[in-house]
Amino acid sequence: MNDYGVVLDASTVRFERVLPGPIERVWEFLTDPVQRAKWFAGGPMEPRVGGKLELHFKHRNLMTVDEPVPEKYRDVTDKGFTFHSTVTRWEPPRALAFTFSEPKEGIAPSEVTFELTPEGRNVRLVLTHRRLPTRAEMADVSGGWHLHLGILQAKLEGREPEPLWATHSKLTAAYAERIPH
Repeated sequence: MNDYGVVLDASTVRFERVLPGPIERVWEFLTDPVQRAKWFAGGPMEPRVGGKLELHFKHRNLMTVDEPVPEKYRDVTDKGFTFHSTVTRWEPPRALAFTFSEPKEGIAPSEVTFELTPEGRNVRLVLTHRRLPTRAEMADVSGGWHLHLGILQAKLEGREPEPLWATHSKLTAAYAERIPH
């Protein structure tokens, strides 16, 4: 299995990971604000289609070593930032989807879908991010998902994740080259 995301079309990227189960544990890391904050972003979620989801990002909490923070992320690493999203699919413990970007006039927000399938003691997670408006945003988001899924996998396996910003820099550069023009 290739860890890199796969471009499905000009606005869609998909990732797959095999994670230690059971499925209920992986579901909890997607839906519980405390568990989700350990690998991605905390914040409350109304557990239903149409429910509100607040994604509170605080990258400082994901850093495992003291390392330089890229200029682009300096202001938000400590202060954090919040996305206001809407749950678009809720099928515990198999599928979750939500809008990911703030609505912009005339542009539908992008959407993230997580699908979970048991595979013995493991769980296959398929993450699909749709409606990415530009190649640059797809490359940026792809690097971010790759990074965050690596943190999730490390947490579920009981090990320390790779350094946040050094890994992010490598992945951002890799996706900038990998995403077709």
